Amino acid sequence: MGMFDFLKKALKKTKKAIKEVVDSVSGEELEELDEGTEVTAQEVAKASADSITKSQSKLKKKSKRDPKITLETLEEILLSSDAGLELTEEILERLEEEEGDVVRLSKVKEVLKNYLVFEPLNFRRSGPSVFMFIGVNGSGKTTTIAKVSKRLKDEGRKVLLAAGDTFRAAAIEQLEWWAKKIGVDIVKHQQGSDAAAVAYDAVEAAVARGVDVVLVDTAGRLHNKMQLMEELLKVKRVIGKKVLDEPREILLVLDANNGQNAVVQAEKFSREVGTTGVIVTKLDSSAKAGFVFSIYKKLGLPVKFIGVGEKVEDLYEFSPDEFIDAFFDGLV
Repeated sequence: MGMFDFLKKALKKTKKAIKEVVDSVSGEELEELDEGTEVTAQEVAKASADSITKSQSKLKKKSKRDPKITLETLEEILLSSDAGLELTEEILERLEEEEGDVVRLSKVKEVLKNYLVFEPLNFRRSGPSVFMFIGVNGSGKTTTIAKVSKRLKDEGRKVLLAAGDTFRAAAIEQLEWWAKKIGVDIVKHQQGSDAAAVAYDAVEAAVARGVDVVLVDTAGRLHNKMQLMEELLKVKRVIGKKVLDEPREILLVLDANNGQNAVVQAEKFSREVGTTGVIVTKLDSSAKAGFVFSIYKKLGLPVKFIGVGEKVEDLYEFSPDEFIDAFFDGLV
């Protein structure tokens, strides 16, 4: 099962919100749709949330032209999915200039894809690549490190974990448990020790052992406390002193359930620490996904991976095309 199939199942809350909007579309709006469009919003409105996927193939077979929706409906769809007011207004203005008050779904997807970008992980040609993971408590950072380490190990890379979250109770033990389960080495100190020292020792060990990738866990406290940002900067500096131009990646882990607050977190971390990419976690039935569009608009950050479940295998490289298709799948 690929990313698209998982996303279709995962974006339940977003689809529910969007379908409620479709159900409320007025008769006047329906009349504005192109008469040649076989798949109408009215048809979709008749499909229950439980049968959207089954209805999709039938509706697509009936459609010989590009479905259309009104800008008013699209506005409610985007706002309901937590895309944010600023981004929504920008998208609507562009579509209105190019297509008017009723727009083709293909054009909507084309425009939205301008607000998503994927970049693969950036590895060194030789020597250890150091990836630093940052994010607030509860974002799923430690579990995400485990998922990334499993993926890299399966690719044939030698991985070393650094237990740099020396503040949170049981954080070291949690990462150590994952290391044993996956079969990778770990460098750790005692709880309450200097996180920068852990990172230094990990990078030093990686050089000595011929490790390909070092994944550094960090404390995940509240993003609005400057002393915590200073600690992350110290870890970053120490890594750079040991290996030039490292960390190669500073990956911000964001909980999809936080919606626009996740964008606020991304702005803060990027401004204070610097961020090379985002990993979106917990993209399950309780999450709305529209905020992902705002991440690139405001910060220009690529989404590297998405986490769609609790299993160590539930991590996928982000695909803008598949994300957009899953976002609208069975809805219009």
